[in-house]
Amino acid sequence: MKYRYILLGAVCSLLLSCATTGPGGRKSFIAIPTSQEVAIGKGMADEVAKTEKKLPDPAWQSYVNDVGQKIVNVCDRKDISYTFTVIESDQINAFAAPGGYVYFYTGLLRMMDNEAEMAAVMAHEISHVVARHSIKRLQAAMGASLAYQLVFGDQGGQAMQAAVGIGMGLLFADYSRQDEREADKFGIYYMQQAGYDPNAAITMFEKLAAASGDHQANIFESLSSSHPETAERIANAKQEIAAEGTLPPGLVLGRSRYIEMRNRLPVPSKTTGK
Repeated sequence: MKYRYILLGAVCSLLLSCATTGPGGRKSFIAIPTSQEVAIGKGMADEVAKTEKKLPDPAWQSYVNDVGQKIVNVCDRKDISYTFTVIESDQINAFAAPGGYVYFYTGLLRMMDNEAEMAAVMAHEISHVVARHSIKRLQAAMGASLAYQLVFGDQGGQAMQAAVGIGMGLLFADYSRQDEREADKFGIYYMQQAGYDPNAAITMFEKLAAASGDHQANIFESLSSSHPETAERIANAKQEIAAEGTLPPGLVLGRSRYIEMRNRLPVPSKTTGK
C-alpha cells in the first residue's frame, strides 16, 4: 500500500510538472520542482568549492559571466539564475550542475582562440541545463521513494543531502548519446541567436579531437561509448548550420579580446614534452 501511494505521488508530480526543455517551447515532464533543483545545484556547488580552486582573477570570472549571460538571454530557460565559474586546473573540461551552475577549467580555455569557441562550449553546457538532463538522470537514480521524500516531505534534511550526494556521483558520469546530441544541437542554435558564428563549434570539436590523444581528464569530449564520436558531432554541426541557410551578417568570433584574456591565464602547472 505504501508504495502505491508513492507511485501515485510520483505520477501526480509528473502530471503537474510540465517544463520547457528546449527551443520552440519543447516540454518534458519533470518530477523534481525547480526550487529543489536549484537547492540541489547549490549543494553540489558548495561541494565543488571544497575540492576545486576558483581562478583568482575577477576579470576572467566577469568575462565568462558576460559570455554566459549572452547565451542565457536567448535560451529557453530563464526561470533560474545562472552562475559561471572558472576553475584553475590543467584539465580540459567544462560541466554544468543542476540549477544553472556552469564551470570552465583553465586547461580548456587555453585551447581556445576566440570568444565564439568559448560561447560554443558555454551554449552546450547551458543546453544541458535547459533540457534538464542532469535533473532527469538524478531523479531516475534517486528512485521513487527518495524522490517522493524530496518533493513532498523532507526537502531540507536527509533527502536533500542524499540528492546532493547522488548528484555529485553523477556529475562527471556520461550523458546519454541522445542528451549529448541534443545539447550540441541546442547549443549551436543558441550561440548563433546570441550573435556568435556557429562555425566556431566545429573548430572547437576539431581541437577537442586533436587533444583526445592526451591522457588528461577531458570530460566534455571523452565521454566513452556514450558520447557521439567527434566526426559525427562535426557532421551534425555542419548539418545544423546548413539547415539555417545563409548566416546573418555580423556574427562574432571575438578573437582579439579573447587572445588578450587568454594571455592573463596562469601558465600550466604541468610540463609537457620530454
